[in-house]
Amino acid sequence: MAPPMATETIAKTEPGAVKMNIMAKEDGEMKYQIDSMSRGPNQLMGIPKFPSYYEHRKHILTHMAAVFRNWARVGFTEGISGHISVRDPEHEGLIWMNPIGRHFGLLNARDMLCLRISDGEVVGGNRTRPYNVSGFYIHSEIHKARQDVHSICHAHTIAGRAWAAFGKPLDMIQQDICDLYGVLAVDDEYTGIVTAEQEGQQIARALGPKGRAAILLNHGLITVGHTVDEASFLLGLLDRSCDIQLRVEAASAANSDLKKRIIPEELAMNNFRMAGEKNWLYEEGQPDIEYEIEMAGSVISAGLEEIVIDV
Repeated sequence: MAPPMATETIAKTEPGAVKMNIMAKEDGEMKYQIDSMSRGPNQLMGIPKFPSYYEHRKHILTHMAAVFRNWARVGFTEGISGHISVRDPEHEGLIWMNPIGRHFGLLNARDMLCLRISDGEVVGGNRTRPYNVSGFYIHSEIHKARQDVHSICHAHTIAGRAWAAFGKPLDMIQQDICDLYGVLAVDDEYTGIVTAEQEGQQIARALGPKGRAAILLNHGLITVGHTVDEASFLLGLLDRSCDIQLRVEAASAANSDLKKRIIPEELAMNNFRMAGEKNWLYEEGQPDIEYEIEMAGSVISAGLEEIVIDV
């Protein structure tokens, strides 16, 4: 995906300026050196490792529930719309999704359903409520197309839907949106409420092999990540960035002396390399998730020892 076009750019970095060494080679891929952005006791460690699939699954489902509670707190609710999927850590052909019709602010880890990606069969978790079929069509097709994607978040946010009416990408007009520099897609064809795999395939094509987020024409926002923590943080960032762009466009239209100043491509790419890495984005999601877990108390993770998966 091509980066957004700049209309006016901020001055380039001064000649001779020191460039930070922000990337390191690890396990054949570029990995951010997380200690370059945080120092001191109890260093941030990024995505945790787990002693068992059970502990990993418990972590995923608890954090998934916390994200939904946060969505309720910030107003990402619209009736029964909105859904999250997370790939099971043990069985890569299975995903966990939320039940349809239960308020996000009430969701706990044991409310989630485990579905087969290939056919939508419920094979574990909560068997007392149905799931969102339209959501499954979207999520399953993206999971099929992208083995690197472990979580997908989709919501009908206010600012997201407002900007999605234009079918245009966002400009790099503020530092935070650079987390999505070059990996933000636009699906500019609206096909109505999803009733088959077609739209999921269409969104997967728009995302391509490396996309992390997409603005869906006349619909809403979708983000993907290596963890639900990453995907959820990116969704919130994308929504707030849509809100910022709408405000900037309104201010610029009202006053011809106000011109957008776009972050230059080199600086936007450097920002992306520093703050767009999966371990850092995992950490970005922790404050809101930890807040919701602490506010909910033990109920948010209760009953996980009873979860069964039939494979």
